[in-house]
Amino acid sequence: MTKRISIKVTPCSAKNEIIGFLPDGTLKVKITAAPTDGEANKTLLAFLSKEWKIPKSKISIKSGHTSRMKILEIIE
Repeated sequence: MTKRISIKVTPCSAKNEIIGFLPDGTLKVKITAAPTDGEANKTLLAFLSKEWKIPKSKISIKSGHTSRMKILEIIE
């Protein structure tokens, strides 16, 4: 079973944290890494993997690799 989640990422923040849901259901997340060479994406996946206690291999970015708005796919 797979789930898709819409996420809005804010890079270059003071700390990695999940802020909460926006009115449209999008999850807002702050990440410390800068959006260069895919570092923010790597940090996002590692952070969410740790927070949600699921392996990194089960989370992937399906769209929005170069955008703040992303669609993640989680395999259960």
